[in-house]
Amino acid sequence: MRMERENRFAELEPLLAHVEKPARYLGGEFGALEPEPGAFNVCLVFPDVYEIGQPNLGVAILYHALNRTPGLSCERCYLPWPDMADAMRDGGVPLLALESSAPVASFDVVGFSIAHEMAGTNVLEALDLAGIPLTSDERAEEDPIVIAGGPGIWNPEPFAPMVDAFLMGEGEEQIVEVAEKVRAGRAAGLSRNDLVASLAEVQGVYVPALFEPVPDGPRAPFAALRPKEGASTPAVIHKRVCEDFAASDPLAGSIVPHMQTVQDRLSIEVLRGCARGCRFCQAGITYRPVRERSADQVVSAVVQGLEATGYDEVSLMSLSTTDHSCCREFLHRLNRRLEGTGSRVSIPSQRLDSFGVDMAVEVAGAKRGGLTFAPEAGSQRLRDIINKNVTEEDLERAARNAFANGWTRMKLYFMMGLPGETDEDVLAIGELAERVLQIGRETVPKGKRGSVGVSVAVSVFVPKADTPFQWCGQLPLDEVNRRQRMLVHSIKDRAIKVHCHDAETSMLEAMLSKVDRSGFELTRRAWEKGCRFDAWTDQFHFDRWVEAAQEMGWDLEGLAARPFDLDDPLPWEHVGPGVSKGFLKREWRRAMEGVTTADCTRESCQGCGVCPTLGVDNVLAKERV
Repeated sequence: MRMERENRFAELEPLLAHVEKPARYLGGEFGALEPEPGAFNVCLVFPDVYEIGQPNLGVAILYHALNRTPGLSCERCYLPWPDMADAMRDGGVPLLALESSAPVASFDVVGFSIAHEMAGTNVLEALDLAGIPLTSDERAEEDPIVIAGGPGIWNPEPFAPMVDAFLMGEGEEQIVEVAEKVRAGRAAGLSRNDLVASLAEVQGVYVPALFEPVPDGPRAPFAALRPKEGASTPAVIHKRVCEDFAASDPLAGSIVPHMQTVQDRLSIEVLRGCARGCRFCQAGITYRPVRERSADQVVSAVVQGLEATGYDEVSLMSLSTTDHSCCREFLHRLNRRLEGTGSRVSIPSQRLDSFGVDMAVEVAGAKRGGLTFAPEAGSQRLRDIINKNVTEEDLERAARNAFANGWTRMKLYFMMGLPGETDEDVLAIGELAERVLQIGRETVPKGKRGSVGVSVAVSVFVPKADTPFQWCGQLPLDEVNRRQRMLVHSIKDRAIKVHCHDAETSMLEAMLSKVDRSGFELTRRAWEKGCRFDAWTDQFHFDRWVEAAQEMGWDLEGLAARPFDLDDPLPWEHVGPGVSKGFLKREWRRAMEGVTTADCTRESCQGCGVCPTLGVDNVLAKERV
């Protein structure tokens, strides 16, 4: 029997005085919507704490889309921090939705937004706290239908046993269709199995129960899948694309939180997609094609949003905001409109050239703190391999322009362990940082030279599905650690600070990115050993993951480091963003030759296959230059 839908905040309230940050659990924020009485109820769960999940624009877009549909009502839920989760278990309090304080298990549909591959233990934690059986085949007729989507599911298989249906791609139209289909199926008296199977009729929905391993294909943990005999589902589930992005509401994220969040400002999505073609970048493939809002729409949304929420800062969100063909225009207009109001505009990413710095100047006002660029690799040879399409001269011009305009600190992002990397490429990271520091000291006024500094952040390359580097293995742990030490010891100037990302976390992410459905068993065992919030450094327990893997006879490092042949069937090929395998192979070969590929929004079509496969096109507000 499904949990009764009732307000149970009175059970949660006594716990608030004993946990960190009780504001996480209060609800009732300005801009949140009251549940519609008698409506079909959906709860969106972001499997991380409130201050991480509340600003998430993807969840806000889905929340807005569901609540504006007559007869549908959507609420939010975030995963309690371990202190509250433990207190709730001890007190017998189930996971509650934020708006109504009703048990999550009382909803008709429960949807998870999965931001990354490390979220698996948190999804299990949320299901367990809610009292929902952990796997699809354990759930009874009356249990909620569990769906999932987000940027972390392009290899959905390690999550598949706990999810009834995945929404691949852009969900603002798709999630409404799924909710309405579940509502109709319940009304028609369909069995749970038939209802879940019927969701495959919605374009872009992947139902794991309708697929099985290919009999003569690779075995676990790298098994490829095909539809079961008689299953009414395409052999490949291509992602859903919003039919008219420009017509969608740019003001979806307008809830004002009670507490400070990681992005405590208004967010406006100004464009979707990126065609620069960095070969390591999954988002650059999975968010194609490129679609821009008009300058008028951007300006109007910013002005209305700031007035409605009371925020004094707005972030213009996208994968590459300064690539927008109207970027200079709408920043000029916003600066004029907001002059004297105390409000400011921020952009989350700058192009690694002087135009990017010019746009940073537009939004910086009197503030000149740090400016961030991502060369990704230290040498030009390696930047050509990854198709970064920037030169050291581009970076030097951008750095000189930034320092000349008042910045004194620069942050540079790099990756280690990229295909084809050598020791010389690693040492080139330090040399490039030293060159930027030198430019700063040459450029800023003499009295400020002591404040010039360069910060270097080095992550470990993780091969991802649907990229030209999906066939790669990850660099072994010992080699990552050796290269990290070599880089740190090569940099002598104390004005350069180096931070290297934890190699063990990256190795686990790489393993989870490439294994098949059997990866769920590893995740479940790790969760049973106490793993949760694995993306948080102070909560990550690598030893427990190793112990879980040993019980299964798995070598985590060996699985992460294992490459695929170009013609191997892959565990995620039954779902995809529409990119052709031939294009990815071609890009892999061009990478090994050090040959770059142009951006199709500035030059001709490069043949990735997304537009013809999905029946879409790039939509630009005006010509890009």
